[in-house]
Amino acid sequence: MSSFAAALVTVTVAAKDAQKKKYDTPKQPWSAYKVHDMDRPHPKKVKSKKVLTTPPPAGAVVLFDGKNADAFDRAWQVKDGILIATKHPKPKTRGDVRTKQSFRDLTLHVEWRIPAGRKIEGQKGGNSGIFLMDRYEIQVQESHTNVTYADGQAAALYGQVPPSINPSAPQGEWQSYDITFKAPVYGADGFEKPAYITVIHNGVKVHDNQKIYGLTTHRKVAKYPPTHPDKAPIRLQWHNDPIEFRNIWVKEL
Repeated sequence: MSSFAAALVTVTVAAKDAQKKKYDTPKQPWSAYKVHDMDRPHPKKVKSKKVLTTPPPAGAVVLFDGKNADAFDRAWQVKDGILIATKHPKPKTRGDVRTKQSFRDLTLHVEWRIPAGRKIEGQKGGNSGIFLMDRYEIQVQESHTNVTYADGQAAALYGQVPPSINPSAPQGEWQSYDITFKAPVYGADGFEKPAYITVIHNGVKVHDNQKIYGLTTHRKVAKYPPTHPDKAPIRLQWHNDPIEFRNIWVKEL
């Protein structure tokens, strides 16, 4: 091996070790892996089906139909019928948006796209998320070719459970999530039953009544709080990337 090749290998190994050190996190009690484990196996990549452009059924609440962002608490950019994740103008204020209406058990349809030509590396460049009840995130991410930790790739229950398979479409193409969510149950003495979620990504079921282990968090083990609202908004995440959304509707169960 040449001295150049040896140096390259050393740099590559060092970079991987640095990533592992960055995500030296606690072990998940429900799996054999740490939170954001860089060595966790990635789900098998399968050919993506076409995006499901599903019209809202009777009784659904339309959150975005290409006209305006009035259903949300603050304005992201709307251009050519597309809702674009936009930085909030106030310094040190995140640009997340929340629905003005609160929800509990629901079915949610969302179509999203990562702009073509945008540089993607790990968690940077193509990142957003959909939070149910403002607390439980399904990750939006470029995962057709981009590699990140498995519990942070597209359709992962962030920081908890990767999707069972990976039907991600190429960057620049529209993708869809159809999500069925059952909220956690709280009683007079606090937490009683966990939340559950089913996710269909581009027509492929990737979570089937999956148990949610607690509030979405970063680098920590998820757990449920002692108290919890009965209903809460749906939140779309601003993660410094102009992710695009269209055809968003929700139907309460």
